[in-house]
Amino acid sequence: MLEEVERWLTRRSWSSADRPLDRLTDARDAEPHRTSVSVVLPALNEEATVGAIVATIRRELMEKVRLVDELVVIDSGSTDATAAVARAAGARVVHRDAILPRIPALPGKGEVLWRSLLVTSGEIVCFIDADLKDFSADFVSGTVGPLLTDPTVQFVKAMYDRPFGDSAGQGGRVTELVARPLLNLHWPQLAGFVQPLGGEYAVRRSLLERLPFPVGYGVELGLLVDALHTVGLDALGQVDVGVRRHRHQDGQALGRMAAAIYRTAQLRLSRGHLVRPALTQFERGEEGFVPRTHAVDTEERPPMREIAEYAERWAA
Repeated sequence: MLEEVERWLTRRSWSSADRPLDRLTDARDAEPHRTSVSVVLPALNEEATVGAIVATIRRELMEKVRLVDELVVIDSGSTDATAAVARAAGARVVHRDAILPRIPALPGKGEVLWRSLLVTSGEIVCFIDADLKDFSADFVSGTVGPLLTDPTVQFVKAMYDRPFGDSAGQGGRVTELVARPLLNLHWPQLAGFVQPLGGEYAVRRSLLERLPFPVGYGVELGLLVDALHTVGLDALGQVDVGVRRHRHQDGQALGRMAAAIYRTAQLRLSRGHLVRPALTQFERGEEGFVPRTHAVDTEERPPMREIAEYAERWAA
């Protein structure tokens, strides 16, 4: 590990317990300017978990203390009761297709995160995955905390243990097999991030609006790498929030995720020749293995500040 990264780990890695809620609310309300916070949950068919997450954030961080200003669930086309459950729990729900309708929406998590900037107003934006179980408000307060208390910090990722079933520390398979090797080989300054692909992180809007967004699974890697190049390692941090439990995907879905992440990395390494943007996987059928070919996410959305509607909204 680079000496620079070892120093960074001692300076920019914290625990959520390091910043109690009263300290955060005092920092948020400090003169001369009160800092606003938005929490965004991208959701697709998450009726089983989204309500508890919304209810916890609302109760702990909007009613008991006033840390979060707005709580928005962006529904990317759920066919279950995700939207109704989220709304009943106290979130504002916006359908992905209702945001920036002049640009047809593409499928993918990154697309939803990118569009969320148009329907939120917080100077700090905190993203939280909607499939978390046993959710703790520390995921929000922990990642937002350094941004409220240190003006030099721009981007904060959550770090945590990721159990897989009854096995401790065995989650995050794509992280260990794909993302971590890529980062260590090509962006060694980011080797200190425990959960580089984690979906829980908080970022200053002034940085987010300058970054391109891969539309699919590569969004977390892309934002992290581009943030490094835009504001430097010392503006990035991570906070230990304990344990993350969520719905695990099957091996084939993880393969598609890995391909998108590799593609995102290659786009940043070279704008020349790129790998073929497709992935063939195999499923056993009645007569043997059947190939299934899937497109790999290749689209990226431009920095939000280049979108006319966004510029007009913030100029008003």
